[in-house]
Amino acid sequence: MTTMKAAQKRAQAKVEYNAFLAGCPSRQLLDRISDKWVVLILCALGGDHSAGRPDAAHADAPKAMRYSEISRLLAGVSQKMLTQTLRSLEHDGLLTRTVTPTVPVTVSYELTDLGLSLHHMTRELRNWAQTHMAEVLANRENYDARTS
Repeated sequence: MTTMKAAQKRAQAKVEYNAFLAGCPSRQLLDRISDKWVVLILCALGGDHSAGRPDAAHADAPKAMRYSEISRLLAGVSQKMLTQTLRSLEHDGLLTRTVTPTVPVTVSYELTDLGLSLHHMTRELRNWAQTHMAEVLANRENYDARTS
């Protein structure tokens, strides 16, 4: 049996994890991380708390947040959806959940290094959406006017 060098293992992994193939497990991961609540939770835990674009003081300032803080920040998220999303992110190793035995018990969430690396991309996606929303809305209006 031949042993593979690290570069060979990386090359093989690139072939094995091809999201264009129907059976690729990375498709499940793409499905999970493309969810709006995942993007917003990663942005929140990454320190992007402003209503508009994050300013220099907020960018790249990740911090631990309590469940109630995240819930208040994410307008419209249900308790069930927030709980499920936080659990799935913890399961994937993107955040950690810390329970502190106080009265009442304190539970906080914080990005892992893996989650922080994804946060950098989701922050840019959020910024793009906020920056280009007016243009997208105008295009939708133009399209609807042409097709009706």
